[in-house]
Amino acid sequence: MIVPVTAVFAAVIGLLLLVLSAQVVKFRLKYRMGLGVNDDRDFESAVRAHANLVEYAPIGLIMLGIAELNGVSSTLIYWTGMALVVGRILHAFGMINGRGGPHKARMIGIVLTWLAILVAAVLLLWNVGQVYG
Repeated sequence: MIVPVTAVFAAVIGLLLLVLSAQVVKFRLKYRMGLGVNDDRDFESAVRAHANLVEYAPIGLIMLGIAELNGVSSTLIYWTGMALVVGRILHAFGMINGRGGPHKARMIGIVLTWLAILVAAVLLLWNVGQVYG
C-alpha cells in the first residue's frame, strides 16, 4: 500500500528542512561553531526554527501516513496535511523574520500545526472506532 498524499507533504517538509538546515549552516560557518549558538539572535532563531520543524513535523507526518494507510478519506488527509505544511512554513518564516520574538506568522503557524495534529489524532481515533467499535 502506498500513501501518495502523505508522500507529497513529506517531500515538501523535507525541502523545508533543507532550507532551514542551510540557514543554520550559514551561521555555523560564519562563526566557526560546530555546536551551540552565540549571542547572535538571528543565529539562535535559525537554530530554533530548524529544531522546531524537527520536533513537530515527524509526528504530524506519521499520523497522516497512518490515517492514509487506514483508509481515511484522501480529502481529509489533504486538508490536514495542508494545515501542517502551511503551519510549518509560516512558523519558520515568523521565527526567522521575528528574530525569535513574537511574529504573526509564527503564531498562526503554531496554531495551524497544533490544529493539524489534533485533527489527525481525531481522524485516527474515529477511524479505529469505525473499524473496531
